[in-house]
Amino acid sequence: MANIATEFKEFIARGNMMDMAVGIIIGGAFTAIVNSLVGNIIEPLIAVIAGGSATEVSGLVVPGTEIDFGAFISACINFLIIAIVVFCLIKGLNSLKAATDKAMGKEKEEEAPARTCPFCFEEIHDEATRCPHCTAELNA
Repeated sequence: MANIATEFKEFIARGNMMDMAVGIIIGGAFTAIVNSLVGNIIEPLIAVIAGGSATEVSGLVVPGTEIDFGAFISACINFLIIAIVVFCLIKGLNSLKAATDKAMGKEKEEEAPARTCPFCFEEIHDEATRCPHCTAELNA
């Protein structure tokens, strides 16, 4: 049973899982902005220009042909609040993960700087004897 809990913890803590969750949350919040822009600003403008309802299709009319900047601004503010909360949550989770890794001795190893060609200054593989960019012979 403890093995399943450990596996689940690792699954949830994966970076790509957190990225996906953030994307879904921010996408949902951004959808509210787009819907507000279309429903409260663009459709009423079209209705005013066209001289009728902008969304009339076979007798179906969506009510609300007044431009409502307040609803749009409210949707933008809600989006910003959600984005700030998600940012704080992810920042907290990253700090917690770093502290946990440090406590468990899993500190990140510093990678050696990439080898560069002395002639064209492009990055090359450590074991290369020729530069793949300028074809210059390299000293081992």
